[in-house]
Amino acid sequence: MHFPRNSESWNALQQHFEQTRNVHMRDQFNDNRARFEEFSIRFNDILFDYSKNRIDTETINLLIRLAKDAGVPEMIEKMFSGEKINHTENRSVLHVALRNRSKKPCYVDGINIIPDVEYELARVKKLARSIRAREWLGATDQPITDVVNIGIGGSHLGPLMVTEALRPYALHDLNVHFVANIDENHINDTLENLKPETTLFIISSKSFTTQDTMVNAETARQWFLSRLPDEKLLAKHFVAVTENQKAANQFGIEIDNIFKMWDWVGGRYSLWSAIGLSIVISIGPENFDQLLGGAYDADQHFRDSPFEHNIPVIMALLGIWYNNFYGAQTTAVLPYAQHMHRFPAYLQQADMESNGKFIDRAGNQIDYSTGPILFGEIGIPSQHAFYQLLHQGTKLVPVDILAPIFNFQGASKHHNALMSNVFAQTEALMKGKTEQEVLDELSIQGLSEAEIEKLLPHKVFPGNRPSNTFLFETLNPKTLGSLIALYEHKIFVQGIIWNINSFDQWGVELGKHLANKIMQDINNPEVVCGHDSSTDGLINYYKSRKV
Repeated sequence: MHFPRNSESWNALQQHFEQTRNVHMRDQFNDNRARFEEFSIRFNDILFDYSKNRIDTETINLLIRLAKDAGVPEMIEKMFSGEKINHTENRSVLHVALRNRSKKPCYVDGINIIPDVEYELARVKKLARSIRAREWLGATDQPITDVVNIGIGGSHLGPLMVTEALRPYALHDLNVHFVANIDENHINDTLENLKPETTLFIISSKSFTTQDTMVNAETARQWFLSRLPDEKLLAKHFVAVTENQKAANQFGIEIDNIFKMWDWVGGRYSLWSAIGLSIVISIGPENFDQLLGGAYDADQHFRDSPFEHNIPVIMALLGIWYNNFYGAQTTAVLPYAQHMHRFPAYLQQADMESNGKFIDRAGNQIDYSTGPILFGEIGIPSQHAFYQLLHQGTKLVPVDILAPIFNFQGASKHHNALMSNVFAQTEALMKGKTEQEVLDELSIQGLSEAEIEKLLPHKVFPGNRPSNTFLFETLNPKTLGSLIALYEHKIFVQGIIWNINSFDQWGVELGKHLANKIMQDINNPEVVCGHDSSTDGLINYYKSRKV
């Protein structure tokens, strides 16, 4: 079993870190005019520039050696071949099979799953086409104008992120809404302007028992029946994506309108499955195929490319470098594309739910840092919010910046201004501003010596702040599919090196279990005394105020 900090490759990296930790990127760029070419990778219409990192050729070679010693090549093949690498749940990890454009067989327990995947995708496309063509008619023979996806976690964040990102490809007179929060305001605000006779609900829940989703689903059901009081009409307005066909059918959803999920697909990797039904309705089957195709291309790049030219592997190794050697606790994802405004939130779940673990694959407690805290926002607004900390704060925060070369409408005045900020920020993070540069700048302004002395330290930027830059032609379905898959594989590689299972999420289950128990306490009129004093006190105070 692999224990990262005991390996020779880890120790070699530690020695290399001690020797290079104070090297400034500004000097590295001055010494190597070919640095951009040396540390950038081109894949389809994506350029990945990682030259603005605190690395040299030896760093990358040592990191690749670490990945190989950790068994990354072997684990990649195990995942793609369907081995049950999610060992705590005894499951395969095959979201890659959902976008397998080659039609090559993929086996789980000796059964080729590709025909089943293709059959379910065909069903999803058929439903989406009927809604988009206004052929699916509601209770009063009117076409559907609004679709409400009710889910949580991967059943919510993935479809929401993609439909927002690909908004230019959607039918704009067909509205797709998303409800996840159990706070009544979320579903009530969504429903207030909708008509039941023209609304379709998608209940997305693997188990069809998740409290958050089912409370919202029941509210939607009651809202519908209070206006069209005939349970037979539910069949025209409710569909489900679930493993629990029986529960969905008991809810009032016809068998033909229940779409299948598989236990070898984790929720946060499920947008490629029938969970993506809202995506297919929004952007259409052909564009969804492009999304799958982009992800498949990224899968092939990840599986086949040498590590030194492999974008997800390099992304993962840079993250290891900063997390485990520089002690960076966070990473920021900063899209300079308005429609990608939900991309950081999507990656928060994908990364932090996958690699937020303190137990290794053998069940031992870990004594090294694992998954980082991931945050982010759209580039330009965040420049005026938290970039101050990125530039002059005391914390090292590696960043990923993503930007399209062409925007959908092609308004050059807007886009050139946008891109000037992309390039300026990466340069500023890398170079900073020296004391001498600030001194020269202030002197030109004609300030007195006293004024200069007062301002000087406040205007110095240390620089040497790492960043990766993704440039891509435009934010189309294929490119988005590739970007999502590249990040998925990055997370996977880091989990292997940290020797953790990236595909379970037991930490989520504890809160859900306790919430179900506390719900019984809240509904019981008796004073609660079965928890700690704080929890008992909070529950009892809440109950006393609700009387």
